[in-house]
Amino acid sequence: MTENMSYEKVYERSITDPEGFWQEAAEDIKWNKRWRKVLDDTRKPFYQWFAGGELNTCYNAVDYQVESGRADQVAVIYDSPVTGTVQKITYRELLDKVANFAGVLKGKGIAKGDTVIIYMPMIPEAVVAMLACARLGAIHSVVFGGFAPHELAIRINDAKPKIAVSASCGIEGQKVIPYKPLLDKAIDLAEHKPSACIIFQRPQVEALLKPERDFDWIDEMSKATPAECVSVSATDPLYILYTSGTTGRPKGIVRDNGGHAVALKWSMKYLYDVKPGEVYWAASDVGWVVGHSYIVYAPLLTGCTTVLYEGKPVGTPDPGAFWRVISQHGVKALFTAPTAFRAIKKEDPDASYLKKYDISSLKYLFLAGERLDPDTYNWASAILQIPVIDHWWQTETGWGIAGNCMGLEPFPIKPGSPTKAVPGYNVKIVDFAGTELPAGEEGYVVIKLPLPPGTLPTLWNDDARFLEYVTQIPGYYVTGDGGYVDQDGYLFIMGRVDDVINVAGHRLSTGAMEEIVSGHKDVAECAVIGVDDQLKGQVPVGFVVLKAGVERNDQEITGELVEMVRSNIGAVACFKQCSVVKALPKTRSGKILRATMRKIANKQEYTVPSTIEDASVLDVVKTAAKEMGL
Repeated sequence: MTENMSYEKVYERSITDPEGFWQEAAEDIKWNKRWRKVLDDTRKPFYQWFAGGELNTCYNAVDYQVESGRADQVAVIYDSPVTGTVQKITYRELLDKVANFAGVLKGKGIAKGDTVIIYMPMIPEAVVAMLACARLGAIHSVVFGGFAPHELAIRINDAKPKIAVSASCGIEGQKVIPYKPLLDKAIDLAEHKPSACIIFQRPQVEALLKPERDFDWIDEMSKATPAECVSVSATDPLYILYTSGTTGRPKGIVRDNGGHAVALKWSMKYLYDVKPGEVYWAASDVGWVVGHSYIVYAPLLTGCTTVLYEGKPVGTPDPGAFWRVISQHGVKALFTAPTAFRAIKKEDPDASYLKKYDISSLKYLFLAGERLDPDTYNWASAILQIPVIDHWWQTETGWGIAGNCMGLEPFPIKPGSPTKAVPGYNVKIVDFAGTELPAGEEGYVVIKLPLPPGTLPTLWNDDARFLEYVTQIPGYYVTGDGGYVDQDGYLFIMGRVDDVINVAGHRLSTGAMEEIVSGHKDVAECAVIGVDDQLKGQVPVGFVVLKAGVERNDQEITGELVEMVRSNIGAVACFKQCSVVKALPKTRSGKILRATMRKIANKQEYTVPSTIEDASVLDVVKTAAKEMGL
């Protein structure tokens, strides 16, 4: 379809003839039943790709690879510096494990359309559990192992899983975190109760199992009957992935089976330039969208070897951790977040650890999850001497919206830009009225409907909230990001236009943190804003006004607030700084001027809003920010 063609020709065809373009891409997937319509637009804006088609994602990712001669090729390299383990699992071995665990789930009553919560660390059993759900046509919802019981309970209530799959513990650096008590508390908090929990016992911690509800993974696997693949509709859900850091009813991003498989397999070839048999490493977590798309599904659909890494870029054991993995396993392409490289740069600015390893296998470094600052780009480019590719996408889209397509015709790189829209995405810069803006002018970054395959068709049991994405500016999907396109057609993303911050690649709601902080008995009102951070991109910082008559020590109160956010959202929030102030800057109508506060904290120029109630309060924010070292 796209070999030996220029990016421009491929991109133009994807926009002018999307049905023809994606029909050709779909020929690369094995279908049980061919679709009746490539793009069903009868219920706009609820578009459906490959309507009427049937397939099984697990079959395409595992069984088909075995049948195609890859049985003895390594499918998954589990590399765990925190446990000193390297395990290689071939496609044949992966098929045996997945079919067997699908038999376990089937024996516990899981069938097509049922939901399963997976709350696991970065171990092979997490991948097996995801694929086993897909094998049965069940819908998995992976919850990041770092989330607190409250957040897990919210997701249990929304997804209503029949079964929860977990492990006895996770390991964060040197710290062992027992998972079972967190899962038990979440189930206690949740209104919906899973009928069973399957627990993988790790040697570091033995979890106590509750009789009649909890089952041991290894025991169940030893007596299971392997299950075959179940054919599902292309439009049936493969998984639900909740956007991180929300309270109240969360947004469950739905991913379908057909469009997902087609888009991800296409992206591996043309965006990442990775071919069957090659080693691909997404240094993320299975709990995030990158883990779903590029640790599990895309590499296996392509017939690659994927690296499952249970460790950190630094400290496990040193800043040479990534170089060791690349060298040891012959990694061709690494995909991680800029945060990881900022951490390596902070610990080893001269890249002295790099000299210990032969990383000549590495052809590309792909960075995403947050804005790639030019300083990090230049450092990585200088030490690696390979293309460092910034690309931009979202949990909602599931794969790259913009990037430098290495499998097509790479462009010269511009630091600060993810280059151009990926074929399939008709990206525009518009004002709030939907009028397209000229080159160089900043506005809303939107994507003209329909979105390409692999993107969200809706939200889990919440079509109304999905419409918020596609009706705010009619005819477009609103990304929530601001940016511009320059004279050469390069896209620049300038950041969120709402109050969602990006902490080390994880999108977290400052509003969710405010809800927790405001629940403290001594807090009258609060504001949590995102402040630029050299290592993590952004970190949340709180400003609180205490209730009248409170005479406790300020530091004691702020310490309690930090702990409350950690307990309710998890350590991933990185909420560590909070200041008690006498007042918050507000408009006359009572709205807190968060945008102005952000500019003050980030030492940016600002104008005093004409609607401000008391301009002197801005000095209070300045003083507090200075005292916090901002």
